[in-house]
Amino acid sequence: MFADILSLQNFYQTPLGDRAQRLLRARVAEMWPNLRHTDVLALGYGTPLLPALVCQARAVYAFMPAEQGVSPWPLDAPNLCCLVDLDALPLPDNCLDRVVLLHALEGAADPDGLLREVWRVMKSGGRLLAIIPNRRGLWAQSDLTPFGNGQPYSAGQIKRVLQNQGFCVERLGHALYAPPWMRRAGSLLGDKIEKYAARLFPGFGGAVIVEASKQLYAPTPVKSRARRLVLPLPFPAARPLPT
Repeated sequence: MFADILSLQNFYQTPLGDRAQRLLRARVAEMWPNLRHTDVLALGYGTPLLPALVCQARAVYAFMPAEQGVSPWPLDAPNLCCLVDLDALPLPDNCLDRVVLLHALEGAADPDGLLREVWRVMKSGGRLLAIIPNRRGLWAQSDLTPFGNGQPYSAGQIKRVLQNQGFCVERLGHALYAPPWMRRAGSLLGDKIEKYAARLFPGFGGAVIVEASKQLYAPTPVKSRARRLVLPLPFPAARPLPT
């Protein structure tokens, strides 16, 4: 079950949510330092990551699940977001270089179907970055954040799920080590906790971040569905935008 769009928006406007999106952007930039000449899809609720993506990539698509709802982004430029069926993405085969999942896989009723669609729209050699709640972390045990919603995964579980759907796991990391109830912790304290906890307890971050590449053989085929946009999608172009 997906968190609704209002709860996601409200969380990322809080001090805790602001720190979470800053840390997640930093991890994405670390794992994907160069997105020039790439077409990128942010699937789920990608708004926290979009400022970093649109400043680098050639084109950015932001798809949000119909069960969650959609919010326009950015507010001062042509909208990049639209509502879709996650198991029938309105894109042709082999068209994307990168896909990032945030608040997507853990809420999907059919995570395997979602990953098959991601595999279909990715180019050969394309890269997937999945950010999901860590079953071993504190954030999945709390209702204070969206990471406490849906199905959390351990590192071993998400590896198996991705491999079963035609992906090769390249590397795996974690983020969000500060406990989610430290909502008023200053950025300096939060950064120190993130730095030292990552060294001392590397597997206990609130989010698992796994990068995987598309393997050449296809996952098990399923009956195709009509692919449609629930809301119109303007053609997105990469451009510098305010965060």
